[in-house]
Amino acid sequence: MIDFEEELKKFHPSLEIEDVEEAIYNQDLTDMADLLIKMVKESEPEEE
Repeated sequence: MIDFEEELKKFHPSLEIEDVEEAIYNQDLTDMADLLIKMVKESEPEEE
């Protein structure tokens, strides 16, 4: 029979998953609000 407590002690998360998580959190993502602000600024006539 499997001793779950013993198996849990051996468990270590995969390094690949941690690397992916870090890459996702460190990525600068543009959201819809950013896109709308950019579109409004581009559509306004430039002031001189």
